[in-house]
Amino acid sequence: MVPMTLSLPIDPEANEFINRNQLALVLGLVLDQQVSMEKAFSSPYVLAQRLGHEPDAAELAGYDPEALVALFATPPALHRFPKAMAARVQEVCQVLVDRYDGDAARLWNGVADGRELLRRVADLPGFGKQKAQIFVALLGKRFGVTPEGWREAAGGYGDTDAYRSVADVTDAESLRRVREYKQEMKAAAKAAKA
Repeated sequence: MVPMTLSLPIDPEANEFINRNQLALVLGLVLDQQVSMEKAFSSPYVLAQRLGHEPDAAELAGYDPEALVALFATPPALHRFPKAMAARVQEVCQVLVDRYDGDAARLWNGVADGRELLRRVADLPGFGKQKAQIFVALLGKRFGVTPEGWREAAGGYGDTDAYRSVADVTDAESLRRVREYKQEMKAAAKAAKA
């Protein structure tokens, strides 16, 4: 099976950037909280435009923190929480530099199995179990990163016919189904609290 790329209803150049630049893909996942998927996954492209070039992990890890916050906060802000997310991006980039020589693809290349992939992703700052499982599913479903046991490591997000996360978005219809699933989960969580 040939992997399908990620296809979100965002600027085609932002989609292309996410699909070819592994650091941009990681940063999209980092930013994918408390904003729309479209916002999260288009922001790495906007950041590159603001910098005037495609950044690498070492550059972002070593970037002046206040200057990076300013890049994140410039309207339209790259995230609802520009200061916190600029710091999170730096933390993740520092881990990529320290453990993977700044090469985001080394996060998943050469893993022995799905468990190792999940562990590596879950070790990134801000990646809890659910976000790590979504990333494993995204890598498997859209980018052909399929070490043995990846679907099991991804939990329900790895299911073939699931519409649960960004890993399942290929067009407007699948995006609608993912949004419906998320709304159902929020409603169920709210009902459980009541």
